[in-house]
Amino acid sequence: MYRTDEQRWTAIAARDTRAEGSFVYSVASTGVYCRPGCPSRLPRRENVRFHVNAAAAAKAGFRPCKRCRPHETSLGERNAAIVTQACRTIETAAEMPSLDALADGAGLSRFHFHRLFKSLTGVTPKAYGDAHRAERMRHALADSASVTDAIYDAGYTSSSRFYDKSTARLGMTPTRFRSGGVAETIRYGIGRCSLGRVLVAATDNGICAISLGGDGDELVSALLRRFPKASLSPGGRGFDQTIARVIAFVDRPELGLDLPLDLRGTAFQIRVWQALRAIPAGETVSYSELAARLGMQNATRAVAGACAANSVAVAVPCHRVVRNDGQLAGYRWGIERKRALLEREGE
Repeated sequence: MYRTDEQRWTAIAARDTRAEGSFVYSVASTGVYCRPGCPSRLPRRENVRFHVNAAAAAKAGFRPCKRCRPHETSLGERNAAIVTQACRTIETAAEMPSLDALADGAGLSRFHFHRLFKSLTGVTPKAYGDAHRAERMRHALADSASVTDAIYDAGYTSSSRFYDKSTARLGMTPTRFRSGGVAETIRYGIGRCSLGRVLVAATDNGICAISLGGDGDELVSALLRRFPKASLSPGGRGFDQTIARVIAFVDRPELGLDLPLDLRGTAFQIRVWQALRAIPAGETVSYSELAARLGMQNATRAVAGACAANSVAVAVPCHRVVRNDGQLAGYRWGIERKRALLEREGE
């Protein structure tokens, strides 16, 4: 997003704090370097140089600005650290901590902490805790002696609290999940789009897979490997409309895709996928920028892994993530398809 000098200068002129962490700039006439969002008077463009970080600017002979203090941890980085620690607290607690306890641990008011957490993660602390416990429940169902044991092993204080929303959290009933999806019916269908074959699969909760390829049989085989104990059945005439809407979205992304999704992954993966869905068509971000949006600047590799694990092409637009230098990185359904999608959205 800030790969060219023109983009960096535009960010400086707008005092765009979202650019912080991507670069710093120095001013030859004053001998100082600043953050992109520095509130100081805008320098003349010919006096400005760009540096990858504070260390590079200091090595070039510039001193830090006393207003924006670019050599110190920024407010955004401090907030990211607070939220990251809160996430770790939620993940390691035997029971979901109260909002007051989390706010006290962060040294913030209840209201400020709640707003900060949601602004960085996209979900409330409670929703994050629910997603994490649901993931623990998935593992516990495979290892515990009974469903009841799994409920308590996952951190639920009572079985009734879990069963109230168990199907929404697991995508099926606990007993069916424990048996590996036996008796779960997944409807699927294959169509042809401008990028080749497209397979669309859905449960009763929504679309669980969109795959792109050149061979329909290979796409079906991959779906079978992912859901080995489920009952797969052709979607039939009623499902054709769903496939048609997906194909139309692939060919004309400006149409949008308003279909329910059944996303299955870890709490972390779902956070990344939600962030991907917030990237507008026609825009791209780097893996490090995406990690920064999640408040996890040091988790670039993990974010890239979550993008690679996405099984719902185009609806969860992992194709909009590129390398830091703007070049295309790996894509589950082929680099050429990724390039074609981005070129189409750019139009």
